Amino acid sequence: MSPQPDDDPLTLAIQPPPDETPEQRQIREAAEAEAKRVSDEIDEQIKKEKELSSKKRKPVKLLLLGQSESGKTATLKNFQLTYARREWSEELSSWRAVIFLNLVRNANEILEHMVAEMADLPYPRYPENDSTEDLVLRPAKTLPPLKFKEKHKQLRIRLSPLQEVQRGLEEQLGAASTEIYASTPTSAAPFHDADSSGRRAPTEFSINSSNGWKSALDKFRKAPGSRPETSNGTAKFSKDSEEEIAEIIANCREDIKSLWEDSIVKEVLSRRKARIEDAPGFFLNDTDRIAAQTYMPTDDDVIRARLRTLGVQEYRFIFDHGRAVGQEWRLYDVGGTRSSRAAWYPYFDDVDAIIFLAPISPFDEKLSEDRRVNRLEDSYLLWKSVCSCKLLARTQIILFLNKCDLLQAKLQRGIRIRDSVPSFGDRKNDLSTATKYFQQHFKEIARQYSPVQRPFYVHLTSVIDTKSTAVTLGAVEESILREHLRRADLM
Repeated sequence: MSPQPDDDPLTLAIQPPPDETPEQRQIREAAEAEAKRVSDEIDEQIKKEKELSSKKRKPVKLLLLGQSESGKTATLKNFQLTYARREWSEELSSWRAVIFLNLVRNANEILEHMVAEMADLPYPRYPENDSTEDLVLRPAKTLPPLKFKEKHKQLRIRLSPLQEVQRGLEEQLGAASTEIYASTPTSAAPFHDADSSGRRAPTEFSINSSNGWKSALDKFRKAPGSRPETSNGTAKFSKDSEEEIAEIIANCREDIKSLWEDSIVKEVLSRRKARIEDAPGFFLNDTDRIAAQTYMPTDDDVIRARLRTLGVQEYRFIFDHGRAVGQEWRLYDVGGTRSSRAAWYPYFDDVDAIIFLAPISPFDEKLSEDRRVNRLEDSYLLWKSVCSCKLLARTQIILFLNKCDLLQAKLQRGIRIRDSVPSFGDRKNDLSTATKYFQQHFKEIARQYSPVQRPFYVHLTSVIDTKSTAVTLGAVEESILREHLRRADLM
């Protein structure tokens, strides 16, 4: 026999008590009305959130690719400076320790050259035989020995505190503050293996930052793989003792200037073909301003500051300027050394655009991590691999031929491109001819290896020049937004 409706357990549970008084009934009905009101409010809030979520604009995803020291991070910083100015201003001071480290490292690098020249040794970072074996005394030179004076010995002694400062700052900032000078040789684009297998490549070290550089620097100090804090008495500087660092550097200011301006030291650098002024993070020409206890970074200082990118880092900005006001942009900055490139592939999916940075000034230089590989040739190979990647067949790729200012300076010093790039031939050795030649070469690679023919977007850049880069980014922003809207079916 089936149960009658009055016998349903739920119905019985919610029925009012049979002996309910009028007062109790009034209280019960008021409670039920309040519960219904709260429930209706929650339902309405969920409905509004769903509607808002459906209307919310998808973030623009931009990936910055290129070899190490190609200008990727400087481009990222230019984006923040131009389009997320409020965040940039709030985080400007967090770069002070990094710029101190850059200046100190500049001075210590010169001292290493000078000491090695005094001892008739090759410079230890770049062995002449490209091996990592212990160095030996080099053969006698054809050039006469340099006449070092007591002044140079005294400079070495008086500037010795800078070695402790460098170690302390590197300890505080972690692995990102150190540079790679040698690594196990790998291919230009190891992500090709992932392209064919579909497997996710292992990542070297990843930082996700949504609060800009201050958050990123803080994570450098805490991230797995960074150097642990020491307790063995070696110098270590915390953020609270930053003034102590500034005082030590300020006390060395005149000696740093004397070292950099010394004619014998300049000859040392010339003989060793060490142009540290062309490298990222060079600040010796600003010693007077930076080696001061009152120093605070400028916009240009932060753009020029060098802090190595580890793995793949994500930065989220809400643009407060330009056509994309209120739009969230997610920029992915990648480590560019050959050992870091296997981590790129997982970020190729669902990206709106890629800015590929190819520095054209180092046509006569070798990779820091593999001294057998020409840097321009490495950029060609990397560009070819990116263009031919099937996962990126429909992705907009924008080429920045970067470091045009350094290229011009190098050509004005009489360095000939054809000596390092035989195919350049007898073309005129000037900036206009060189940039056209390099641009055509990259264009031909894109045409030949892209699975689907795509427009060729190229800009000649010097990304440490904030004013000209802002103009370039304006054109890039418009192009990326147009493609982003098209892909979102909003145009």
